[in-house]
Amino acid sequence: MKKFKFLFVAIMMFVGATTVATAQSKIAHVNTQELVEAMPEMKAAQSQLEKLQKTYDTEIKAMAKELDVKVKLYGSEEGSKTDEENAKRAQEVQGMQNNIVAYRNEAMKDLQQKEIDILQPILEKARAAIQKVARAQGFEYVLDSSQGSGILLADGKDLLGDVKKELGM
Repeated sequence: MKKFKFLFVAIMMFVGATTVATAQSKIAHVNTQELVEAMPEMKAAQSQLEKLQKTYDTEIKAMAKELDVKVKLYGSEEGSKTDEENAKRAQEVQGMQNNIVAYRNEAMKDLQQKEIDILQPILEKARAAIQKVARAQGFEYVLDSSQGSGILLADGKDLLGDVKKELGM
């Protein structure tokens, strides 16, 4: 019975200590997605990425148009050419199609890498501002309250306004 009382007291002390430690932690939240989208650098980055996307789209359309012209030309001349010439032309058309697909894939890969390269400094700047504001206000934890980040309730201190002020927005 003595061991049971001792165990009970020990558990109660542990629960009490944990509750006190948790209660003293200061927690805030910030919607990082909203913050990053509001940053002027983000608008410039999106503009730059859209410009690059349009450049690739224009190039791919030009390649597709050239392919279409050849296919029509070769189709109209098919009866007047030998089987060997037609086979050669079919290989040429297939090669052009392969080149378009390869270019499209390379363009997508390049766009993804460019997006990472452009957005990384913006995200780093936002993270640094969040940390600076949180530390200045004495918060130990800052949670991301963006959609899909797993937070179901965000009634704590919202740092978005303070972080925007820190960034001069």
